[in-house]
Amino acid sequence: MSSTLQLPTIDLIPFLDDPSSDASLAECRKAAEALQSFSALTIRDPRVSEEHNSVFLDMMEEYFAQSTEAKEKDARPEVGFQVGVTPENKEVPRCGKDERCKELVEKMEPENQPLNFDGPDPKWRFFWRIGETPKETKYPQLNADPVVPAGFPQWREIMDGWGGRMHEAISTLSEMLAIGFDLPRDTFTQLTKGGPHLLAPTGSDLSKYGKVGTVLAGFHTDLNFLTIHGKSRFPGLHVWTKDGRKMLARVPDGCLLVQAGKQMEWFTGGAVTAGFHEVVVLPQTVDTIEVQKARNRPLWRISSTLFFHTASDNLLQPLNEFDSVEARQKYPKMPAGKQVQIELGFISLMSNKDE
Repeated sequence: MSSTLQLPTIDLIPFLDDPSSDASLAECRKAAEALQSFSALTIRDPRVSEEHNSVFLDMMEEYFAQSTEAKEKDARPEVGFQVGVTPENKEVPRCGKDERCKELVEKMEPENQPLNFDGPDPKWRFFWRIGETPKETKYPQLNADPVVPAGFPQWREIMDGWGGRMHEAISTLSEMLAIGFDLPRDTFTQLTKGGPHLLAPTGSDLSKYGKVGTVLAGFHTDLNFLTIHGKSRFPGLHVWTKDGRKMLARVPDGCLLVQAGKQMEWFTGGAVTAGFHEVVVLPQTVDTIEVQKARNRPLWRISSTLFFHTASDNLLQPLNEFDSVEARQKYPKMPAGKQVQIELGFISLMSNKDE
């Protein structure tokens, strides 16, 4: 049984009011320390409300509740499912193909070990591009045109609205983290400008996969720079602290959850590690099914997720004080687009070969 983790909450208001104030600098340092300790934190941004998230969740519940045939029209396997819908049982957890990851799990205490992560995830996903697209790139597959599903006239408005708010919040946090790490304020925002940022809600059919112990998203880390989530209507997200403790993530009302991805680990030479996590059906998840039934809503667990990426043509490498001979050996220079292609090969969405 995992314990509940109340992650540190970072208040963006002091930074938005005056980035040079003592209160702002304290929040910046707190954010950097939290990410190094937990690989995750929560943020409170006055520009983002639970009402915005609720409108988005309502639409995504309706979308995923459609027939399989209707949804599959929105799949684009030819670009590694990097836009449009990814069907269930297609995406494989990264750790299921990584021997080093399996060894890490074997060394964990039994109570901290994840549930099964060898098979494909029974979740659907939709990728919607957020932010500006680069004029030129060596990685066109990672910067493909968006897919707009039929029958949702407000699709673009709602997706751009919610995705834009989360993008704004994570961009602000990126500035704060740079300051907290004693880097120039625009370090991360320059590296991520024009990145293939993706609003990436998942949908899990709890009328089909609603048994306690079912793994909806197997043990893995995210391949991107930072991941930000609005609050899901169904609990079930486990995160692992840097020292290997398994915790049920609790996100305060009105807050957003942020997790470090592999690209953040790269830039910090491993000072921040990409955060391991899984999504499973818990007894609390089943309790919430009854709440959804009472609301006469589809029984789909939606994750309100945005993947914030380094621009595909920018280089990943340890930065400034994080740079060392040892760090360069472990995190060699590599275009972010190449790193993403390699990772997508691991999770069965794209060939590892250069296009």
